[in-house]
Amino acid sequence: MNTALLIIDIQKDYFPGGKFPLVEPVAAAKKAFLLLQCFREHGGHHVHIQHVSLKPDAAFFISGDRGTDIHDEVAHFEGEPLVQKHYPNSFRETNLLDLLKSWGTERVVICGMMTHMCVDATVRAAADLGFKVLVAEDACATRDLVHGDVTVPADHVHRAFLAAFKSYGQVMTAEQVITLLAGEQAL
Repeated sequence: MNTALLIIDIQKDYFPGGKFPLVEPVAAAKKAFLLLQCFREHGGHHVHIQHVSLKPDAAFFISGDRGTDIHDEVAHFEGEPLVQKHYPNSFRETNLLDLLKSWGTERVVICGMMTHMCVDATVRAAADLGFKVLVAEDACATRDLVHGDVTVPADHVHRAFLAAFKSYGQVMTAEQVITLLAGEQAL
């Protein structure tokens, strides 16, 4: 099955010292790197997705700011596809769907940041567009959320969204994804 890797918003603003740090972004980025290396080594299609805010009062991912740069853990190499987006859904008003179709992609492996926002929107859109979806659970990160006077810890946010993703595809670790793809010789 023709499979492509989507690396969503692993950008500097989400890391310590950035404008909107997440919980454990380095650990997630290291797992995303394992996937990226697998796709690179086996000639698999992969694409970096970069969020740049259009809002004039944006607090992070500000156009022209280094916080929008892809993080060094999953460095974007010259010549690799890069899709810039302005909304949580990586397909909305981008060329991502056309790119995946041009590759004959049937299945996508999704990793990145934030689990509860851009990863969520992209997982649901990919499934709605007919792609089989694999989510690399340990290659995603999120943050604590607040609703009223309740703070929901990032780990609970993350796990709740992973549980919901099972309605749209498979959820597994990065190593399990690599093992599956190797067994299928899908790259």
